[in-house]
Amino acid sequence: MQKNKIKKPSFSSSITTQINLLLKQFPVISYLTKWLFISLIIGLCIGSASAGFLESLNWATNFRENHLWLIMFLPLGGLFVGLLYHYFGKDVEAGNNMLIDTIHKPKETIPFKMAPFVYLGTIVTHFFGGSAGREGTALQMAGAIADQFSKPFKLNTSERKILIIAAIAAGFGSVFGTPLAGALFGLEVFLIGRIRYNAIFPAFASAILADLVTDLWQAKHTHYHIPTIPEVSFTTILYSVLAGILFGLCAASFSKIIHFTSSIFKSKIKFPPLRPFIGGIIVAIAVVLIGTTKYIGLGIPTIVESFEIQMPTYDFALKMAFTIITLSAGFKGGEVTPLFYIGATLGSALSLFIPLPTGLLAGMGFVAVFAGATNTPMACMLMGIELFGSSCGIYIALACVVAYLVSAHNSIYGKQMIGEPKHSKYINYRKKRINDL
Repeated sequence: MQKNKIKKPSFSSSITTQINLLLKQFPVISYLTKWLFISLIIGLCIGSASAGFLESLNWATNFRENHLWLIMFLPLGGLFVGLLYHYFGKDVEAGNNMLIDTIHKPKETIPFKMAPFVYLGTIVTHFFGGSAGREGTALQMAGAIADQFSKPFKLNTSERKILIIAAIAAGFGSVFGTPLAGALFGLEVFLIGRIRYNAIFPAFASAILADLVTDLWQAKHTHYHIPTIPEVSFTTILYSVLAGILFGLCAASFSKIIHFTSSIFKSKIKFPPLRPFIGGIIVAIAVVLIGTTKYIGLGIPTIVESFEIQMPTYDFALKMAFTIITLSAGFKGGEVTPLFYIGATLGSALSLFIPLPTGLLAGMGFVAVFAGATNTPMACMLMGIELFGSSCGIYIALACVVAYLVSAHNSIYGKQMIGEPKHSKYINYRKKRINDL
């Protein structure tokens, strides 16, 4: 009678068993592997989309500047964008606020059409001479692209929130060439005063990978330089706080006026496509009357110039006016690059009476007005360091923190929620949306 032979486990099954034991002992390995793979996929997609968008935007800007008569067709461009969204894109018209709302209360998958719609709308805006930015487009494209993977990857509700945060980080980081700031922006922007730490690895991984992919496509980012940075002293700290207060007031003013102007357009012009048409007429006439295209488009040359020479005291106000009319009327784009312009030119002009170097004040304003208008001080600090170098870090940090506090709970994003009030005066605002205040 033969004895039953004991089968020895195969080599492959033994390896599988060891891996399973390892994953049980160190579950973080499974988490890191999963999100690194997801971050790689969305980083490739979003980085490529950002590169294509940046190149398209450069082409549209250069073509318009060489054919200035195109500005006369801005009203028709606005009418086209208005009709496109009115008849085919009502479900994606909320834009960045839709992304923030999805993080708070995930519902159905974000329609993919948000990406091509906002891309086309932004290119039309810049091609014909509207004053807008690019971050809004990058974030919406990123969110729409990334959310298409939530079902194939079988992500639950909590994981889907993380996916959208990572997408925002990737879109912001890749379009501005600031991956670390992009990651923190994605973690900060939806909930004021709190950071969702379970999304920290996907946010940083996605932002870094997306920025790397954008660089591989050889998409160009603007470089800025602060020529002179003084030694830190009690006096320079006081001057920095003073500048931060003014930057915060500017940010709060921008947020309040753009929401107010949007409500005026909506209440006075009932047919939505006519709003950008009328807004386009106002902007085009203003350009002709002023006799310069300095205040339309992204305004990158003026931003760069503000680091080198003292700018006129009215530049920031005119850019604010052009941007508010353009975006309130319904043109597509973003607010962030115009905020960079407003902050940099305001900072440059403040060197008239604040005895800090012009370039330093321009750099402080560049990020501080943005920090106050979006309630993302940590991301803006890191952005300043990534763009201008660590030697100006103390000045950048002071300006961003003070502007963030002074701007109160105003924001360009109406769907932001207050996780932690900025100080005791606003303690009753906890867990409220910005647009409910």
